Amino acid sequence: MTTGWLAVIDMQRVFADPDSPWASPRFAEAAAGVRRLLPAFGDRVTFTRFVAPGEPEGAWRAYYKQNPFALQPPQAQLWQLTDEFAAHARHVLDATTFGKWTPELARCTTSEGRLVLAGVSTDCCVLSTALAAADAGVEVLVVADACAGADDDSHAKALQVMDLYRPLIRVTTVAELLEETM
Repeated sequence: MTTGWLAVIDMQRVFADPDSPWASPRFAEAAAGVRRLLPAFGDRVTFTRFVAPGEPEGAWRAYYKQNPFALQPPQAQLWQLTDEFAAHARHVLDATTFGKWTPELARCTTSEGRLVLAGVSTDCCVLSTALAAADAGVEVLVVADACAGADDDSHAKALQVMDLYRPLIRVTTVAELLEETM
């Protein structure tokens, strides 16, 4: 088993469905990477879900005005984890923010000392989570081939930005991470 806590960010239908305005074109590739990671973490996995707030406040009002389709309750189909991950999700964390670095995730990670991130979207929710966790002093590993962005260019740019935060944030691959444990 590898060390740390794995946070699988927002592997939800709204990002998997090619017809969704928020579709991540490489969702299936990120999902394959996540599948390879899961056995190495056992029960030390949190799946997150981005969900709309009941009533958007502040700048979120303009955001949801641009994305009115997303103003649905947390139990709506678009917010559900994809079927393959719903079956593995013993611990699910919902947040109405891009960043998933919440007190709940911090409690899980503190005992492990390392946060490993995978999921979507590299250039939004993964990035927001990584920066907040790094600011809190947690070692963060972002698994590039278990993440997907809004597009390939945004994915690559987000990885480059996060890698600038070394040694607080390190970009790695599934193979490199799994090899560390052997």
